[in-house]
Amino acid sequence: MATTTFLIHLLFIFFFSILHASFATRKLTKSLPDSSDLMKYHNGPLLAGNISVNLIWYRNFNPTQKSIISDFITSLSISSSSTSRKPSVASWWKTTEKYHTKSNNPTTLSLLLAKQTSDTTYSIGKSLTNDQLVKLAANHASENTVNIVLTAEDVIVPGFCSGRCGTHKSSYKVNGHGSKGKKYRFVYIWVGNSVTQCPGQCAWPFHQPIYGPQGAPLVAPNNDVGVDGMVINLASLLAATATNPFGNGYYQGMRVHH
Repeated sequence: MATTTFLIHLLFIFFFSILHASFATRKLTKSLPDSSDLMKYHNGPLLAGNISVNLIWYRNFNPTQKSIISDFITSLSISSSSTSRKPSVASWWKTTEKYHTKSNNPTTLSLLLAKQTSDTTYSIGKSLTNDQLVKLAANHASENTVNIVLTAEDVIVPGFCSGRCGTHKSSYKVNGHGSKGKKYRFVYIWVGNSVTQCPGQCAWPFHQPIYGPQGAPLVAPNNDVGVDGMVINLASLLAATATNPFGNGYYQGMRVHH
């Protein structure tokens, strides 16, 4: 299994930094938010129940890179009692539970790795629009899934590097045809591999940062700066998706349209 336990102390930092944000992106920032600012619950639904996580690989990822991401997702649902080493990914993920128990309708959440699809031929282009990200995310979408679009290092996405490293949002899909079709809302995440475009922005702390103190970067635990950076970004976005899937759950500041 790919190394993930070495990322745990970093995940705690990014978990709280993304949850305190009022926007739905893993933003590029020069400093962490003020921890004295508290998140508020806005009475909306949280991600709950048994949720399937589908991975959509866009362009080229080798088997080792895929295993790093898929092992991380699988590790979220491993029982803490079944792991001898702590902290674990599962024990970190349990920090989201307090938000579910404080909501208007206390719930539980279980994530399970499900389908994986690969698109290695630039089927909708090398430069993707936000609408095209939604189109990719709609594959296998349902009310009980989180679809994660992962773009390779040579794929261009609006705002990538200049303003965001990834995003979580929701959209609508219709099952069936005509008047009998059922419209439902699904949630999705996008994360890009920044290794050739902007590792100093989106692969920190495994690459020298563009801003701030210029200390030596940490060694990427899987020796892949880009994909290990993706794990950090994906972790924070999954936590934000769980606690604010539709823009009216837990967040700080003004609501942003999903």
